[in-house]
Amino acid sequence: MSNYTDQDKKHDMHILHSMGYAQELERRMSSFSNFAISFSIICILSGGINSLAQATAGAGGAAIGIGWPLGCFVSFVFAVAMAQISSAYPTAGGLYHWGSILGNRFTGWLTAWFNLLGLVTVLGAINVGTYYFFMGSLGTPYFGLEDTTLTRIVFLSVITGLQALVNHMGIGLTAKLTDFSGYLIFVTAIALSVVCLATADSFDIGRLFTFANYSGEAGGNVWPETSGTWVFLLGLLLPIYTITGYDASAHTSEETVKAAHSVPKGMISSVLWSALFGYIMLCSFVLMIPASVTNTDGTTVDGMTAAAGQGWNVFFWALNEQVNPVIRDILYIAIFICQWLCGLATVTSVSRMIFAFSRDGGLPASRPLSKVSPTYRTPVAAIWTGSILSVLFVWGSSLVSIGETPVYTIVVSCTVIFLFFSFTIPIALGLFAWGTSKWDKMGPWNLGEAVFKLFAILSVLAMILIFVLGIQPPNDWALYITVGFLVVTGIVWFAFEQRRFKGPPIGDEVARRQAEIAAAEKAVGEA
Repeated sequence: MSNYTDQDKKHDMHILHSMGYAQELERRMSSFSNFAISFSIICILSGGINSLAQATAGAGGAAIGIGWPLGCFVSFVFAVAMAQISSAYPTAGGLYHWGSILGNRFTGWLTAWFNLLGLVTVLGAINVGTYYFFMGSLGTPYFGLEDTTLTRIVFLSVITGLQALVNHMGIGLTAKLTDFSGYLIFVTAIALSVVCLATADSFDIGRLFTFANYSGEAGGNVWPETSGTWVFLLGLLLPIYTITGYDASAHTSEETVKAAHSVPKGMISSVLWSALFGYIMLCSFVLMIPASVTNTDGTTVDGMTAAAGQGWNVFFWALNEQVNPVIRDILYIAIFICQWLCGLATVTSVSRMIFAFSRDGGLPASRPLSKVSPTYRTPVAAIWTGSILSVLFVWGSSLVSIGETPVYTIVVSCTVIFLFFSFTIPIALGLFAWGTSKWDKMGPWNLGEAVFKLFAILSVLAMILIFVLGIQPPNDWALYITVGFLVVTGIVWFAFEQRRFKGPPIGDEVARRQAEIAAAEKAVGEA
C-alpha cells in the first residue's frame, strides 16, 4: 500500500463523510486483500468439495463439464451488477446501504435482514462443512472420533471462537491471513488437480459432457428420484451456492484503500478466478474417477456409476481409491486450513453487516453492536455476536427434523435463497433508480448504463431460477419457511420498525452528523 497517499486517504474519508459516516474502522486492506477476502469465502475447496455430490450424484460428469460454467455465470451476473453499485456507494454493510439509498427505509431494512440472516447461517453451514470434512479426512480415520451432537458443537465452538478471536484482534491480522488464504487456495487447487490427473487411469474427456440420471438410490439419495432435466438443473446449485460470498468485498469497503476502485474489482475477480480454478479442479477430479470398479462380490461397475452411488462420500472414496495415502493426507490438511480460513473471512463479512446495520439503529442493542474498539479498530461486539449466533443456529436446528430431513438442511437452503434475495433487491432498485435523483452518477468503476441494466435484468431472472431450484425436494419445506419469514418480516415492520427505524443518513441528516463524525473519529484516534 506504499502508493496509498495522504490525498487518497482524504478522498476515501471524504466519500465516507459525504454518506454520513465516520472513519472508525481502520483502512488497511489493499486491493488484493479485498479480492482475497471474497475469494476466501467463495473457497472452491470448501463448497466445491463438500457439496460435490450435488453434481456427481445427479447428472454425473455433465454436471461439472457443462453445469459448472453455467452456474458460475449466474453468480457472475450478480457480481457485475453489484460491483457497479459498490463503486458509487463504498460503505460497510454495502447491501443495506444500497437498498436504502436506491429505494427507501423499508427496502434497506428488508435487504439488511435478508443479508444478515443469510450470512449468519451460511457461516454456520461453512463451519459444519469443515467439521464433516475434518471427520471424514482426519478425525475418524486417525483420532477415532465419532459424529455426535456434542462432538459437532464442541468442534464448531472451538473453530468459530478462533475465527472470532482473530477478527477481534484487528483487520491487519485478518487481512494477512486471508491474503495467505488466497494464495493457499490457488496452490492447493492446482496441487489437487495435478494429483488427480497424475493418478487418472485415462483421460476420458467425453465423460465431462455425458449426461446421466443418478437421482434416487443410484446417487445415494442425494436427490429424490426425478427426471434427467431436473437433476441437471438441481446440479447447478453446486456452482451457484459455492460461488457466493463476494459481497464481503462490499462489507469491508470502509477498511479498503481506494474502495470505489478496489471493491468492484475484488468482487469480479474473485468470481472469475474461483470459476476458472474450480472448473479445472473439478474436471480433473471427474477424470480421475476409475473407468470401472470391481465390487467385493466380483462384479464390475462403471466408475461414474460407482462414484454416484457413494453419495456425499464421493470425494473421500475417490481419493482413497486412487491417491497415495501420504499425498492424500497432505492435501487433506491443506484443504482443512483453507476451509477454516473461509470461515474466518465469513466472520469478517457477518460482523461488518451487523456493525453497519446497528449504527443506524437497525438491530436490538444497536449501540453496543456498533461500537468500535479504539485498540483494535474492529466492531468487537458485532464479531462475537455473529459468531455465537451461528453456533446456536447449528445446535438448535440440528435437533429437529421434518420427516427425514433435518431442519438445519432446510434452513440452509432457505438462507442461501435469502442471501441472493439481498443481492437482488438493491440491484433491482438500481435498475429503476439510475438516472433519477437517487442515483445520478456512476462510480469511478463504470461499465456503462447499458451493461448495468442488462446485468440487472439478468440478475432478477437468475433470482427466479435460484428460488425455483432452492425449494425443490428434499428442501420443499424451504418454500413455507421463506413465505413464513416474509410474513413475520411484514408484521414486524408495520407493527414496530416503520415508526422507529430511521435508516441511513440522507440529505440534511448528513450535514447534521458532522460533529458526531468528528467525535467518533477522535474516539478511535483517526482524527
